[in-house]
Formats: sequence, C-alpha cells, structure tokens
Amino acid sequence: MTDNTTEGIPHGRGPGKITGAAAGLVAATLLACSGCSSKGNDGSQAAADTGGRVTLTAAQRQHLQLYTVEPLKFHRSIETTGAVDFDNDQATSVLAPFSGPVTRLLVSPGDKVKAGDPLAVVDSPDFATALSAYRKALATARTNRRLADLDKDLIQHNGVSQREQAQAETDATNAEADRDAALQALIALQIPPETIKDIQAGRPIPHLEGTLRAPIAGTVAERLITPGQLLQAGSTPCFTVANLSRVWVMARVFDSDLPAVRLGDSADVVTDIGAKTFSGTVDNIATLVDPDTRSVAVRVVVKNTDEILKKQMYVRVRIHARQEDTGLLIPVAAVLRDDENLPFVYVSQSDGSFARQHVTLGTRVADRYDIAAGLKPGDRIVVDGGIFMQFMQSQ
Repeated sequence: MTDNTTEGIPHGRGPGKITGAAAGLVAATLLACSGCSSKGNDGSQAAADTGGRVTLTAAQRQHLQLYTVEPLKFHRSIETTGAVDFDNDQATSVLAPFSGPVTRLLVSPGDKVKAGDPLAVVDSPDFATALSAYRKALATARTNRRLADLDKDLIQHNGVSQREQAQAETDATNAEADRDAALQALIALQIPPETIKDIQAGRPIPHLEGTLRAPIAGTVAERLITPGQLLQAGSTPCFTVANLSRVWVMARVFDSDLPAVRLGDSADVVTDIGAKTFSGTVDNIATLVDPDTRSVAVRVVVKNTDEILKKQMYVRVRIHARQEDTGLLIPVAAVLRDDENLPFVYVSQSDGSFARQHVTLGTRVADRYDIAAGLKPGDRIVVDGGIFMQFMQSQ
C-alpha cells in the first residue's frame, strides 16, 4: 500500500473506470475467492464488507494507493458561458446625416473601409437647401462687412453718427455668424471642401448627391438599408462599422463564483469552431444583477486577429482567478458515485477498514476537486483501489 503526497497524485483517471492497479486487484481477488475457503493459503482474511465498511487482506492492501487530505493553496477557475459582442469602443452605427432616397450602395457586409470612405449615395433635397442658405449667408456677410468698413471711414469725417456705425458693425458681425453657421451645416452634410471653395468663389455648382461615409476605419459589419429606401436625417441607422480585431465576450457569473473574479483576471474563450481557444482579460464587472438569469455580466476583452469570433456567437469561458484560495483538494480519481449518483470517497479507519464518506464537491482545479464538506485535514482516502471496494460492496 502506498501513500501519495500532492506530487504523487495519478493523473487522467476518473471515477467509474477500472484501470492499472485497481484492475489487477479485482482480478487477483476473484482468483483468491474462487476457492471454497474464506481464508487464503497464508491464513489472511479475504476482502469483506462488514457493516458498511470494507476490510482487505494484507496482500490486497498492498495494491491500494492512499492520499492524505491537507489544506492546499490554489487558484480557482470559473467555468461559464458567454456571447460575443462588438467592442463598442471601436464600433459605431452610421446614421443618415440627411434625408432622401438611397440611389446607390457602395459597400457590402464584410468589406474593409477606411475613415472617410464612401458607403452609399443619397439623392437628398437637404443639399440644395443647405447650399442656398450658405450662398445667401455668404453674400449678406460680405455686403454687411463692406458697409461696416465704409461707416468706419465716414465716422472719421463726421459722415455718419457713432450710433449708425455701431449698428453697421453689429449687422456685419451677425451676418458673419450666420455665414459660419451655414458653413458648418455644409460640413455636417459632408459636402466636399472643393465644392465649398467653388461656392465661395462664385462658381456654378452641379447637382449634388449626398454620400454616406465611414466615420472610422474597420469592417462593414451590418448594412441596414436598401436602394430606394427613404432615409430620415439623424434617425435612420444605415451601417455598422466595427474594428473586429478585438471583441467583447459577455460572460455570466453567478453569486457563488463572483467573489473570486477580479478586474485583470485572465480568461480562456473556447468556441465550437475547431475547439479553438482565445485568450482574454476581464476588464469590467457589472454592478447590476440580471433579473432573468440572476447572474452578473462580466466583460472579457479578447483579441480576434483572424476575425473568427462573430457577434452573438455563444462561447465557453474559463476565468482564471488571480486571488489565491485555500481548500482541501483531493484527486478526481478518488471520487466515486453511489446508486443515487452522489459523490463519495473511501476513508481509511483506525481499525484498518475503509468506510464510505459522502462529500460535497466544490470547484474542480485541474485533476482535483476542492471538497466543500465531508472531509477534514488528516483523513486518508483511497485514490487507486476504490473501484474494487465498491465492486466488493455490490456483491
């Protein structure tokens, strides 16, 4: 019989599977029991189930592997699910800055664009109105400025009163303010600077169509308009442009796991596409509980270089807590299940027998379970050989 420390815990074995020493122990015991006597040739007692406990012969005990339970430090991993969303710090909805019907669409979803690239063309009457208003404001400002400058000369020769000169200066200032406001209206409509210069120079302007342009560089993630659709200025969403090289994963964390999650914790995001794993970082923890799921949204920022992650894709999330915890960790191989699927382990007793002890499983940490209840420090449990004892008790 061997007594493993933490470093000697066998890896890759789970409950319900007879392998290695346990399989040899079952085979050896069946051979030993094939005779009619309850004692072996060496006079030792064969395996027996006495009052809910299992007693083994000295030879059988040599095949067991025990583990002494003790408090250990570990870092929790929180397993949950989440959904992919755009990084809203690098995504924007393009609203129509002017009204009118769509005449042409210039991009499709998935196209890469730079800031200022044209997205669609709109035949908008807003352009004619804005151009007319700017021409009028420009002419009025020029006229009023000339009159104000003329009054400055006349007042020096007493040609006009100071009151008249002050009024002329006020009219000029107001007209220039109207001109600047009309100019800003053209800029808001994304009229090209060359066209504005032509207006200022008094050159004729051809019929203008409005052009929707990308406000940021990125990918056209959504196209929400169709040719001929009538747009309303400031209210019709037309496109979504997003930088997809980085996305948000909105994970759901419940009350029991929330204290272990901190800003800056690393996370693994796993998709069903080739079981690919992405690395991320927790950068926001919501302050409100979702009333439907009773969970808290935890935002994980993930690099999406190949743009495999898509909006609304469901993913599995594993958050690795940096906060250190202490608990009673036991090998996964030590945990068995009874007829009601409740977890238990075999605990070595002072008289040399082994008793079933039901346990409450906490977090799984690699190939170990954190035991929330059922064991205490110093308990010696069976890691390899428990399957055999469960088999003997079932006979």
